[in-house]
Amino acid sequence: MDVSDILAERAEKQKSIAVEREIPLETDTGLLTVTDLNPIDLESYNEDLEAFLQSNARDGVQALLNALFALPSTPSPDGPVAKLPPPITQLPRAKPLPKPKPLTKWEKFAKEKGISHRKREKAVWDEEKQEWVNRWGWKGKNKELEEQWLAEVPANADTDHDPSKIARKERKTRVAKNERQMAQNVARAQGESATSGPSTREQRKNEINRTLATSRVSTASMGRFDKVLEGEKKSKGLKRKFEPAEAPVEQEKAANLALIQRMEKEPRQKKAKKDTVDGVLNVRKAIRATSGGRGSVALGKSLKGGRTKGKSRR
Repeated sequence: MDVSDILAERAEKQKSIAVEREIPLETDTGLLTVTDLNPIDLESYNEDLEAFLQSNARDGVQALLNALFALPSTPSPDGPVAKLPPPITQLPRAKPLPKPKPLTKWEKFAKEKGISHRKREKAVWDEEKQEWVNRWGWKGKNKELEEQWLAEVPANADTDHDPSKIARKERKTRVAKNERQMAQNVARAQGESATSGPSTREQRKNEINRTLATSRVSTASMGRFDKVLEGEKKSKGLKRKFEPAEAPVEQEKAANLALIQRMEKEPRQKKAKKDTVDGVLNVRKAIRATSGGRGSVALGKSLKGGRTKGKSRR
């Protein structure tokens, strides 16, 4: 192979690597993207679609590889390593950027005082069981006093003193307090400042009380045995009234007869449907108007006699 053949081979190789387009391809190495702004050649597109797409994809990948190998690189056991530059293309977003989450009352206080927050682990070490247990939830460490089989009872305690029930009530009180504070944080995050007018402040207070009342009745006992917090008002609601299980015979007989009479009565809606023909003519009303309010019998007699009794109507 002479020198001319070597030069021709190198030129052919460089030609296969170089990507020449009428409009140069836009390469963003930071996002590893290539944008082709050239118009589509309809003749090549219609002639062989698959070959046309493969050719464009090959040129785009080749342009991206050329840009990547042009970056400064450092050698490594796996080959040269290059650091990608920051992206230069602004990609559109389907939705706006999320707003920063407002700070809670404790987070604001900790930020002002310089208190660093440390996230508590979900699992804690139990010395008695010698294993990791959940801090909250099922078989949680916070229910230890409720589930233990032996508990210390004070000397001056009542006869019905139950440490497990007391521990459970205290835990439920803490849960209700946390829910109330969470509702306050949600109301504060909605943009209602502490210096707002009395109407807005009263509205926020009512919303918090309503949320607390809803969470109260979500328990199995409908909040009947939950401890009332300090300053919390008793929730008002409709009280269901039940008839006594035992009643006099006369009263029960009268109630049953009244029920039967109500069942035998024909509803007014059904009467109106019977009186209507095709939803246009009200027969009962027409008879009442023609007979002067005397009914269908009087109307029949008057028609046989040749005249209508009663007031004449026009």
